[in-house]
Amino acid sequence: MLRQLLLLLSRSHRVKDVVTRMPVSSGLVTRYVPGEHTEQAVAATQVLADDGLFVTLDFLGEDTLDEAQAEATVAAYLDLLQALGSAGLARHAEVSVKLSAIGQALPEVGAKLSTENGRRICRAAQMVGTTVTLDMEDHTTTDATLATLRELRKDFPDTGAVLQAYLHRTESDCRVLAHEGSRVRLCKGAYKEPEEVAFQERHEVDKSYVRCLKVLMAGSGYPMVATHDPRLVKIASALATRNGRTPGSYEFQMLYGIRAEEQKRLADAGEKVRVYLPYGDEWYGYLMRRLAERPQNLSFFLRSLVSQK
Repeated sequence: MLRQLLLLLSRSHRVKDVVTRMPVSSGLVTRYVPGEHTEQAVAATQVLADDGLFVTLDFLGEDTLDEAQAEATVAAYLDLLQALGSAGLARHAEVSVKLSAIGQALPEVGAKLSTENGRRICRAAQMVGTTVTLDMEDHTTTDATLATLRELRKDFPDTGAVLQAYLHRTESDCRVLAHEGSRVRLCKGAYKEPEEVAFQERHEVDKSYVRCLKVLMAGSGYPMVATHDPRLVKIASALATRNGRTPGSYEFQMLYGIRAEEQKRLADAGEKVRVYLPYGDEWYGYLMRRLAERPQNLSFFLRSLVSQK
């Protein structure tokens, strides 16, 4: 029930207005979001790269219904990519992009606009020597996001996809995308979805994740295993071995601020590990979804709010 409540709150503009007016940057927020500006994101990337980790950066924002805001998000990504290139970090870092942040939800023009904006970001990434992964959002956008992926891959074949194991459809989507040159991040999913389209019980989601992982590891693409679950990490390693994969033919992905010691342990053991690093001032929805995944952090967050009054 608490998880469902937090996911509902992640969409609440009223609660967002209250929370974002409180200066909690010194509390829980900075545990998961290293800063609001490009310079802070690049600095955090450098620290992770020095530890032998790779990074994917997400400029936070979603559900954009304003064309000017979509353009501002594109500009932020272009600035970030230029900064990564100048810092010599492009080989250590890529970017993750939510299509709803670059115009997908705009009436009438959304599909065309977000595809063109995605193309601009992919072009900038290619110029500095890195890649883009299209984040997946709630189930109502899955088909549109995969359509944009297909379009972008015509010119930028290394554009990555994200699939969410809690959706009933995902095992089938994995089979379609598990081909040579295809980069696929498999995560559990962090949105509140109806039972008609998504598994509701944790053990059912976990079983779906393993089924999907089997498809990706047996395929000829590049699986990106996004999980903090120690059991699933072990299963992924076993499946990689079973399918004759060597480190570097797949990777593990974990969130910034979660299980940092495990990230370093895997990297030290020779695994490729990429950290999902979000930044920007639109951190509210992201933070609430992280709290929903780890409700034990809620009390710490509330204490942070109270201490700022």
